[in-house]
Amino acid sequence: MDAIWPLPRRALIPLAWVLLVVSVCALGLVPAALAQTSTPSAGAVAAPHQGGGEASLKLPDLSQATFVGMTGRMMLQWGLLVCLLGLGFGLVIYSQLKNLPVHQSMKDISELIYETCKTYLITQGKFLAILELFIAVIIVFYFGFLQHFEAIKVFIILLFSVIGILGSYGVAWFGIRINTFANSRTAFASLAGKPFPVYAIPIKAGMSIGMLLVSVELFIMLCILLYIPRDYAGPCFIGFAIGESLGAAALRIAGGIFTKIADIGSDLMKIVFNIKEDDARNPGVIADCTGDNAGDSVGPTADGFETYGVTGVALITFILLAVPKELVQVQLLVWIFVMRVIMIVASGGSYLVNEAFARARYSTATKMSFEAPLTSLVWVTSIVSVVLTYAASWVMIPDLGDGSLWWKLSTVITCGTLAGAIIPEFVKVFTSTSSAHVREVVTSAREGGASLGILSGLVAGNFSAYWLGLTMVLLMSIAYGVSTLGLGSLMAAPAVFAFGLVAFGFLGMGPVTIAVDSYGPVTDNAQSVFELSVIETLPGIKGQLKKEYGFDVNFEQAKHLLEENDGAGNTFKATAKPVLIGTAVVGATTMIFSIIVLLTAGLTQNLDKLSLLHAPFLLGLISGGAIIFWFTGASTQAVTTGAYRAVEFIKANIRLEGATKASIADSKRVVEICTQYAQKGMFNIFLAVFFVTLAFAFVEPYFFVGYLISIALFGLYQAIFMANAGGAWDNAKKVVEVDLKEKGTPLHAATVVGDTVGDPFKDTSSVAMNPIIKFTTLFGLLAVELAVSLTAERGSGFTTVLAAVFFVISVIFVWRSFYCMRIKVEGAGAAAPAMAKH
Repeated sequence: MDAIWPLPRRALIPLAWVLLVVSVCALGLVPAALAQTSTPSAGAVAAPHQGGGEASLKLPDLSQATFVGMTGRMMLQWGLLVCLLGLGFGLVIYSQLKNLPVHQSMKDISELIYETCKTYLITQGKFLAILELFIAVIIVFYFGFLQHFEAIKVFIILLFSVIGILGSYGVAWFGIRINTFANSRTAFASLAGKPFPVYAIPIKAGMSIGMLLVSVELFIMLCILLYIPRDYAGPCFIGFAIGESLGAAALRIAGGIFTKIADIGSDLMKIVFNIKEDDARNPGVIADCTGDNAGDSVGPTADGFETYGVTGVALITFILLAVPKELVQVQLLVWIFVMRVIMIVASGGSYLVNEAFARARYSTATKMSFEAPLTSLVWVTSIVSVVLTYAASWVMIPDLGDGSLWWKLSTVITCGTLAGAIIPEFVKVFTSTSSAHVREVVTSAREGGASLGILSGLVAGNFSAYWLGLTMVLLMSIAYGVSTLGLGSLMAAPAVFAFGLVAFGFLGMGPVTIAVDSYGPVTDNAQSVFELSVIETLPGIKGQLKKEYGFDVNFEQAKHLLEENDGAGNTFKATAKPVLIGTAVVGATTMIFSIIVLLTAGLTQNLDKLSLLHAPFLLGLISGGAIIFWFTGASTQAVTTGAYRAVEFIKANIRLEGATKASIADSKRVVEICTQYAQKGMFNIFLAVFFVTLAFAFVEPYFFVGYLISIALFGLYQAIFMANAGGAWDNAKKVVEVDLKEKGTPLHAATVVGDTVGDPFKDTSSVAMNPIIKFTTLFGLLAVELAVSLTAERGSGFTTVLAAVFFVISVIFVWRSFYCMRIKVEGAGAAAPAMAKH
């Protein structure tokens, strides 16, 4: 049993209760489902389409519209070729990185890191299979029994939910593999003392991940559009979106918990034992390296894959629901997917051009700003994407509407594309090693220790939420204004479509956004690989490197380059987070619109209930905040308890005398501790989110709409605040280490403490809100339709009972997320057992 169940056996007890309750509820559904006819019951609140929501939507014939002499179908088939080229681009870079020179001592460390990452991913894969069962139960009972879908359609939804999970999981695995090639190659490249290769290798690895990720996701969606029967495409899209959202949420939560347990456990040893960062004798360092990949590679990669898929599904749904004319539906669908194809071309071309300029400028330099070419890459890609957007729209849809909509739609997308470049600039104001806010953290910590340093970081986070929030409001307002200039003649709720296109534009340079995010874990790992290889202590190493590779090595210069580059990595990891969370929030409006269409019979009934005057709607708005703040605490609690256990083990087992490296057994034990608490935390959090979504959907539909709006808005500001406060603390420590060179001082200790506070802020709680919001909203589409159908069939009393049952189950997991996760005090006197009971 232990081989397939990733949690302790006692975890079977709550799971058994959950499955029992679901089964009992199912028994109540079956008689009603069997008695249901294809005609909706009187009084049922229904969408203007048949039951089943997105899964019942039928795609139009893509061949009925022509673009530059080609049918829509033919044009999208060319898009498949571009996807294959993008996939090839990623695989070629993978091969190039694998074949770069690397010293065996460094290669051995990176392979050890990969082996621990692989073990972690295999364990996560088993856990994802268990979580899929919960989704499968809902899918089968709703679509199979209540909606009377034929078995093949139900099977298709289940199949594509698995494909969605495998997509998120597969690209995450690819990201880990290429990053663990790149980390040792980057460390080795630093030995030559030139900064350019230290920059070029991580960004090359990031582009490989970004191009492959977007190409695979787009390839799958195009295949659904082109080769799945049109009345089956809806089930494919809903299944695919739910699956990838489930995979991303689980991998983000667990990865974020894992990486920060390891990071805190490793970092605190610098203070406790006054040892250097990534000291090879510290058994927490290997776990920290594994966590860099689990949290900063696996999580963002799976999250990015899901973001592009779910945003696309949301826009497809909107077009089919809100646009009455089938020809216009085809024009908009083909146009949107061509924009996605252009994204791949723009990103790949911009990278090649930017890299050529960077190489010409920095290839022989002894000093460079690592942030400069990354910044130029983002802006070049943004500008190229905007130009191609207008050009392609002018060519493809010059006659849409009154003939001016091509530039209006392009302008709306541009608002999102520019956000993808402007938001990182604002983030750097609060997180870059050169920013005034980060310097303020250092100044505060010098005189006031960790306390004042932490307060200054909180200030940075709060100010960042203000400026980034207003930036998003401004760009969305521009999109709204453009949407009033004629879009209403084509569709209902044009403002909602505009917001969805802004979210789409956020992703307009998707491969580059993923690339600069993936830059961070490679630079972080490269430092660790250098130290863990103990290459400096190898006999005759300088002569060997000169003979075999033709350069004289300066170890101190190499370490300085790696540390400085890690600061740039920290900054650009921070820049990607608000882009992804902004996409989740802006894109959620499009998915919430689908629920509203269902509840209001095509915006013709019950619109008064979407008001503060309707008490359930207001109560839903208030409830969303409670869930966001619980989630923040629960994810941080898992990190706190896991880090406590990791620190406890490391302090008891670290050997500083007579040892050059920590034992492999001790290092693997720290990895086990991280994995154990990551999965415990994810288990409680995910099932609480799952059941509270069901519960609130069953309480009252408009209560649920208010709840979805609330978690998006609360989550947006909480995520931005936490991500940027954490980024400020992280790079304040880097300033002390690299610029001031004050390692081992009280100032360094103070900034390390600040960084450990920021770790769960920036890499656990904040980043996981993005997939949580999207999973809740997407799964909510299904849950609220289930609730509406049951209310019509069995009455409100039945659904109220179910809401209560589901809410009690969710509270059980909320309770477990703290009371079963908190630190148990042992051997601390008579008071300890009594304290542990409360």
